[in-house]
Amino acid sequence: MLQDSSSSRYQDVYVLVRQVPPGFVTTYGRIGQLAGCTARTVGFAMAALPRGSDVPWQRVINSQGKVSPRSDGEGNVLQRELLEAEGIVFNCNQGIDLERYLWNF
Repeated sequence: MLQDSSSSRYQDVYVLVRQVPPGFVTTYGRIGQLAGCTARTVGFAMAALPRGSDVPWQRVINSQGKVSPRSDGEGNVLQRELLEAEGIVFNCNQGIDLERYLWNF
């Protein structure tokens, strides 16, 4: 039963993340608020995505406007590259200006 609940919650997260257009980001916490779950659950949902998914996972960042480190050590580098390819500019503190790039659902 827990698996079904998690799977359903993950699908709610994915529906929201798909709404974020190129050139914008959202936060784990904001998606969590809208989906009725925690930011951590959103992180787990993003980590559970299969390779080649159409969910734009790179557009979900932390509340400080930064890319969160990944356990594999490479996902955060790829995330930054994908965001930069969409026109998002990182500041000297490795962050993103949320006032400029945060998607308002």
